Amino acid sequence: MTFHTPTQQKIEIRMTDSATRTIALAGQPNMGKSTLFNLLTGLNQHVGNWPGKTVEQRQGSFQFAGHAYQLVDLPGTYSLTANSPEEVIAREYILREKPDLVVAVVSAANLERSLYLVSELICLPVPMVVALNMIDVAEQEGVQVDAAVLQAALGVPVVPMVATKANGVKDLLNEVELVFQGKRILMPRLPEVHDEHRLVIDQVSDLIRPSVPAIYPVEWAATKLLEGDVEMTAQMKSLLLPARWTDVHAILMQHEDAMLSIASGRYAWVERVIRAAVRRPRLGQVSLTDRLDRWATHPVIGLLILAGILGLVFWLTFTMGSPLQEWLDTAVVAPVAGLASGWLSAAPAWLHGLVVDGIIGGVGSVLTFLPVMVIFFASFGLLEDVGYMARAAYVMDNFMHLMGLHGKSFLPLFLGFGCNVPAITGTRVIDAPAARLLTILVAPLVPCAARLGVLAFLAPAFFGRAAALVSWGLILLSLVVLVLSGIVLNRLLFKGERTAFVMEMPLYHLPNPRTIGLLVWQRAVSFIKKAGTVILVMSAAIWALSYFPGGNLETSFLAKLGSLLAPVGGWMGMDWRLTVALLTSFLAKENSVATLGVMFGSGESSGLAQTLAATYSPAAGLAFLVVSLLFIPCAATVAVIRQETGSWRWTLFNIAFMLVLSVGAGVAVYQLAVAVGG
Repeated sequence: MTFHTPTQQKIEIRMTDSATRTIALAGQPNMGKSTLFNLLTGLNQHVGNWPGKTVEQRQGSFQFAGHAYQLVDLPGTYSLTANSPEEVIAREYILREKPDLVVAVVSAANLERSLYLVSELICLPVPMVVALNMIDVAEQEGVQVDAAVLQAALGVPVVPMVATKANGVKDLLNEVELVFQGKRILMPRLPEVHDEHRLVIDQVSDLIRPSVPAIYPVEWAATKLLEGDVEMTAQMKSLLLPARWTDVHAILMQHEDAMLSIASGRYAWVERVIRAAVRRPRLGQVSLTDRLDRWATHPVIGLLILAGILGLVFWLTFTMGSPLQEWLDTAVVAPVAGLASGWLSAAPAWLHGLVVDGIIGGVGSVLTFLPVMVIFFASFGLLEDVGYMARAAYVMDNFMHLMGLHGKSFLPLFLGFGCNVPAITGTRVIDAPAARLLTILVAPLVPCAARLGVLAFLAPAFFGRAAALVSWGLILLSLVVLVLSGIVLNRLLFKGERTAFVMEMPLYHLPNPRTIGLLVWQRAVSFIKKAGTVILVMSAAIWALSYFPGGNLETSFLAKLGSLLAPVGGWMGMDWRLTVALLTSFLAKENSVATLGVMFGSGESSGLAQTLAATYSPAAGLAFLVVSLLFIPCAATVAVIRQETGSWRWTLFNIAFMLVLSVGAGVAVYQLAVAVGG
């Protein structure tokens, strides 16, 4: 098969009247794109969803050389063919929104794979600069890339950099500035296809030219039709006259092999570029990643390593978090409560109670969870950033198959230990719809940081020195329930369906403290905002219900509500106050502690713990903790389940399933504890 020599086309720089220049950041997953985005935008970024999509959208701003820049982080994608929502979003944004420039982030350590996306981006009518990232990782693997040769082969600027150390980032921005100033003439060298299919592309282009939307280059649209692109095929079928579409369709059917020819042309282009610019290690040399993976991905040793790492994460979370939690209580919450009590000593009783018991007692107790959440998210961010989490998914694959899932499901489930909301949105990495839905249904059973915070707060109150052992046992119980639930749901709802496991293993590299710090900061700020809004309002509302109509808790509106639920709570050894605390945890899991703080009138969490220990038996406390870990998802999790499944039926099923499961487990544990203890 013969190919044309790569052609060149001059790209004109389109300067806009806007004072802000827009740059689109494109790249395949694990290229360091997010690191570069965080480095440039810092805290000047916002996260949402692309309009009409569940795919995350990140935008940020920064200043350089006196100019304002808007940076749009496109979804990580392997190509621009419409095989996934991410790919459609990336190409549609570039073609429709027409950013002033695209920065394509590629990995010097894995250049052959990452250049395939560049082979598509380079054909679009937009200026491009290539950020050659992970130079240090490439050298660690024995790979050397000549950036000057690569630039000559591509025909666009190439800037070597190490984003994790901020090396080369200024050079990248300087190169971007030169492109905008017109001091860099871009003459990209384009991949070509076989002569026969080159003629077919021209033929299809002539047929569709009058009907192609102005945003699409005609030849690009014709190429996508020959590739069998679903989105482009549907668009052109609707835009062309029936007779004209019949002619186009006939040509496409005659040349079904064009897809392979086009892909072969891109791979041949990549191979020529690699051959010119890359020098690989000598044959037989074993890289650091290969050496580490002999242990990390071993079917037995890998599981032991994973168990040890997870044990270390939880040990750090509780061992370091508990003293910090206690310090926050004694050094911040208690003094604030005392100060407020003094200021309001002459105020009406209802105002004093609202501020001290309702707001400070509720919100203050919840804010002491912050250290636990920060330590966990920092640990998770570190494991993710160095590249270990992909190995964890790999070694968990056989275990996950018990539930009809595969290793990819482990990643969002593990993220659930921090928060169930990102865990459920994280299921987007799972390709099979049935596996994704099953993962969404069992994800709320993972004890999130808020539930773990409740456990860390209440376990010492009920079990004293045995709190650590009881906590570990309850976490293990929740995970066993998760696995058993997954097995049952898979067999009943999905008929034991299984899916294949395909996952990329990124190279190991040093973590980026800035990226990890930004992740922790965003999670912490989100938690504090929730404490200052939802939990504050809920605490005030609970206090009002517990105070009115007569200022007596036992005759309050809250007591009347609790009396309706008392029979169910009685099966688990709980009075109406514990039952109401569970109910209020629907808005936020931390609310259960805030509610107890309000009802028992303790502004200090240490005083609340002592009161609970004196009021309830260990059996009732154990049942309460079991139900807390397995209770229905919080409101935010319910909302995201509805968003990700697109179905109220599955959302309500999940709520009902977890309600029955939690109450059943609470009753069983309480009755067993009473039988053993009695």
